[in-house]
Amino acid sequence: MKQIVLENRRRVVLALGALPLARLAGAADIELQRTGGPYVPTPQVVVDEMLRMAKVDSDDFVVDLGSGDGLIVLRAAQRLNTGGFGVDIDPDLVALSNGEAIKRGVADRATFHVRDVFKADISMATVVTLYLLPGMMSDLRSKIFGELRPGTRVVSHDYHFGDDWRPDDQYTWDVPEKEKVNGVPRATIYLWIIPAKVAGRWQLRIATPAAEQYDLTLRQSYQSLEGTVAGGGAKGVRLSQSRLQGEDISFAFPAGGDRHRFKGRVSGNTMEGTVELANGKGVARWSATRTKV
Repeated sequence: MKQIVLENRRRVVLALGALPLARLAGAADIELQRTGGPYVPTPQVVVDEMLRMAKVDSDDFVVDLGSGDGLIVLRAAQRLNTGGFGVDIDPDLVALSNGEAIKRGVADRATFHVRDVFKADISMATVVTLYLLPGMMSDLRSKIFGELRPGTRVVSHDYHFGDDWRPDDQYTWDVPEKEKVNGVPRATIYLWIIPAKVAGRWQLRIATPAAEQYDLTLRQSYQSLEGTVAGGGAKGVRLSQSRLQGEDISFAFPAGGDRHRFKGRVSGNTMEGTVELANGKGVARWSATRTKV
């Protein structure tokens, strides 16, 4: 592995050395944009924490974007009996990873491919892992949000998607062995849970004898949710206690001097669940259908 990494770095250095000095910095920037950064191995303790934080089990399919030596997918397959694959643009590292999968006896469920991370089909993933520089993380944000199913867990080592899409959870701890690699003896793991797409207008019904109906308008920025409701004498009343995690949704709005409190699940253009009715009037079923995106 070390020899392969050294040869890769040597090839990059030689290629840059052939350029005029005025183009050297620009070429280095292009290389970083293309690759997401130089190959840096992830310590075993960090790999294990990423898998733990994502709650990976045998029902999961793990996709590692920028898989390097393949350790994350290999570890998940060998230890947790998952399926999955990794993609990397370095053919030597991909060959190394596939060879290691054969050695470990997991090649039937752990494979690696020479592929651009932006062109990889990630739709089958239930867990996506990342160790890429901030620029690449930002560039991947729309792909991650747009192509993954609600509830998919995304875990990243050290770098996040920026302030627009804050993680659902994160954890920082001391990892002394990292200091030899990048001079920083700590690691941070970030976790995101892909939220359902709920923005738009909805017609909401509460299954009470009065058959209450409301027009619900939801606005979404990743897992952040806000909106208004009209009906039942209310017009443009703001929602409160709004929360969206994967396909789980909750919110509340004023009713009869108190609040209706909703919990439910999103499935495409429909939602349903239970509502604690205002003023202690019990619990009822509710459902909603999207009428406009």
